[in-house]
Amino acid sequence: MKRPGIIVKIIVVFIALLISPARAVQVKEFSLDNGLKLLVIENHKAPIATFQVWYRVGSRDEPKGKTGISHLLEHMMFKGTKRYGPKSFSRIIQKNGGIDNAFTTRDFTMYFETLSSDRIELAMELEADRMQNLLLRPEDVKYERSVVMEERRMRYEDDPQNLLYEELLATAFKVHPYRNPVIGWMSDLASITQKDLLNHYRRYYRPDNAFIIVAGDVNAEEVYRKVKGYFGGIKPSGYGHQEIRHYNEPPQQGKKVVYLEKEAQLPYLLIAYHVPSFPEKDSVELDVLSTIVSGKSGVLYKKLVREKKIALNVFASYSGFYLDSFLFFFGGTPRPGKTVEELKEAILQEIQGLKETPPTEKQLQKARNQVEASFIMEQDSLFSLAEMVGTFELLGGWRLIDKYLEGVRKVRPQDIQRVAKKYFVDKNMTIGILIPEKKDKEE
Repeated sequence: MKRPGIIVKIIVVFIALLISPARAVQVKEFSLDNGLKLLVIENHKAPIATFQVWYRVGSRDEPKGKTGISHLLEHMMFKGTKRYGPKSFSRIIQKNGGIDNAFTTRDFTMYFETLSSDRIELAMELEADRMQNLLLRPEDVKYERSVVMEERRMRYEDDPQNLLYEELLATAFKVHPYRNPVIGWMSDLASITQKDLLNHYRRYYRPDNAFIIVAGDVNAEEVYRKVKGYFGGIKPSGYGHQEIRHYNEPPQQGKKVVYLEKEAQLPYLLIAYHVPSFPEKDSVELDVLSTIVSGKSGVLYKKLVREKKIALNVFASYSGFYLDSFLFFFGGTPRPGKTVEELKEAILQEIQGLKETPPTEKQLQKARNQVEASFIMEQDSLFSLAEMVGTFELLGGWRLIDKYLEGVRKVRPQDIQRVAKKYFVDKNMTIGILIPEKKDKEE
């Protein structure tokens, strides 16, 4: 006879052993005279390595009327340099058995290559070249702009849930550039010129506005010597040490609601509250709270999907890893026969429950274990480990990793109740509702 209770206990004990104490991340830090920082994580489990270049520029840094320029420039970074022609970059990496890609966020842009460790120098050569020698041909700008505009059409304008998310952000934030989509507004994309891209490239794609992370089967001192050889001669921006600019969003003074009528199969609901980001006060508590209520084992799913059968799906989502305060989300899709209003009231009722009754110590310990175990298990992937270190470096320094883990362990039931009361209030709330558009019958 199977004994699932014993299996569950064994798993819980295993997780507790895994995270107490947490494995320390061993990082070696170097700096070049031109302002470029290098972080190396030696891991000799397999003969591979990942190379990441992080630029401190994202959609938050874009000038008015030029939203989407950071993402468009990311596309242009693969269009060739004085030395390497269009598409050569990825072709060379793939020919050597590696993979490469890039992505743009609200706060940063990151480029990466993963190769066998004996070929990681190839990534250094290619990245150093495009940091200083990018060619922005007019015909390439025109083509990639059309690619991004089509991407926007498919991912947002033709996707009602994503479009609602975009509209909600534009409503929740009054002045902060987080109100703008990373991909940009269509009208802005149409107006971005070659000169705009060149100015953006020269301003932000410089060693004093970047840092490099190398993780894998490498020797840190040897990596430093090679990185210095490839990147050390690149001139800094001339702006001096580039401090991160923080934007202050004025406190929201009342509930906001945005309705979107769009062709869709089902209605959809989003509820968002302004909340702080790490390492600001309450961010770790909000992270643990999110774990308690989210997922199929969380309070929301159990109550609204399984028991009350109000929702087809429901979620809670929070990430504290932004340079400025962002949002805590609740949302879901009502079950056929139920309305968005019923789902909204049911979610708000569960939120009220968080304010009135703190979680049990058992619930909290489970959430703490989940947060910390997930955090530590990410270290088993070289790419995820490097990305984690890079995220904390961006937020104020990779050593903040220890502060985060310490904070998770210190969260108490009353902390969860306190942050729910503090942030989940009507005047701090923005609601987004997707209403399926009724098609007119053809005559």
